[in-house]
Amino acid sequence: MKQFNIPSYYRSSIIGILKEIRKNKDPRKKDFLPSVLDFGPVRFFIARHFGFCYGVENAIEISYKALEENPDKRVFLLSQMIHNADVNADLQSRGVKFIMDTDGRQFIPWNELKSNDVLIIPAFGTTLEIEKIIAEIGIEVHKYNTTCPFVERVWKKSEKLGNEKFTIIIHGKNNHEETRATFSHSAAEGPSLILEDIEETKFLGEYLIGNHSKTEFENKFQGRYSKGFDPILHLSRIGVVNQTTMLASETQEIAEYLRQVMIKKFGEDQLSKHFADTRDTLCYATNDNQSATMGLLEQDVDLAIVVGGYNSSNTSHLVELCERQLPTFFISSQKEIKSKDEITHFDFHSKKMMHTHSFLPKDKNTINIALTSGASCPDAIVDGVIDRILSFFDNATPIEKVFEKWASENKA
Repeated sequence: MKQFNIPSYYRSSIIGILKEIRKNKDPRKKDFLPSVLDFGPVRFFIARHFGFCYGVENAIEISYKALEENPDKRVFLLSQMIHNADVNADLQSRGVKFIMDTDGRQFIPWNELKSNDVLIIPAFGTTLEIEKIIAEIGIEVHKYNTTCPFVERVWKKSEKLGNEKFTIIIHGKNNHEETRATFSHSAAEGPSLILEDIEETKFLGEYLIGNHSKTEFENKFQGRYSKGFDPILHLSRIGVVNQTTMLASETQEIAEYLRQVMIKKFGEDQLSKHFADTRDTLCYATNDNQSATMGLLEQDVDLAIVVGGYNSSNTSHLVELCERQLPTFFISSQKEIKSKDEITHFDFHSKKMMHTHSFLPKDKNTINIALTSGASCPDAIVDGVIDRILSFFDNATPIEKVFEKWASENKA
């Protein structure tokens, strides 16, 4: 796989070597069990896959390249490069200006941009409408376009569905940048509809078999279907794609549910005419990180810590998986770990910060902690979390000694 040129302060010598050893030992990714680092009073179970993915490293490399190549020009980012506060803050400290926030609210009007400005399109991609505005200003749209290749793969699948006269069902969060971009591209190819979860999918299924009216459908999905969408005409042939960071199990559940509805409505012998077998369009990193999290949950651990941006969809899904079985703390960095007895963490359900005392068990000789991070979280931050927790235990074995022992036992 390509090696990206990203700032060294995002990388971690220990986590980086750990990942490299695991990759060399298991190149086909058959082993999703965690790496275990035993420090005595605390033991970390570190997910097999976590942290920066191909698309994120590609986006970071291109962004810093844009700054290096244009020292005398104004450099703009369409919105957050990735959902990581530290990365975005570093870019801003170097003079990059954000045009809008992640919800599409604009900070800088389009008429303030000039043709000689530099504009970076983030990893989530952007809409065709915004691409047109950028091109009309005279800025080269694709020179610093960091759109993730796996997002573009979803767009190509949508194009194929549209060309084959299927309506494109997008499993995604309606207000997420990636979903907005995918919807724009898919709507240019064919009728498109966004579904967020299985409950909305079941409502659609009920409509398809005649249990809801057209008006009820339009009210339910207002603002989430393409211009000219007619549910009577456009829901007889459907295919499912998704926002690449959604839970794989949810996308599979949605696709299988709709498949069964179409069998019920049209008969199994007619299924291929009415339901496209798109298979999963999730990116490899999302699949790997979610599978690795499931591997974590097979272990006998006391709690889980998930590190990443609070508006990161892929990270919130890792939290969702962990909290089904464990006390789970969603933090952005080691700064949220206030002491051995207190942690500040994010509740992505209520979108509020929470404060928990005695988050580390007090009655155990060894505390077992599951640790993972989202695809936009630098390894250096995961290092910081490990260091912070180890600082609470005076009798912890030094990290270099523990890692040296682990590395010698795990080299291929």
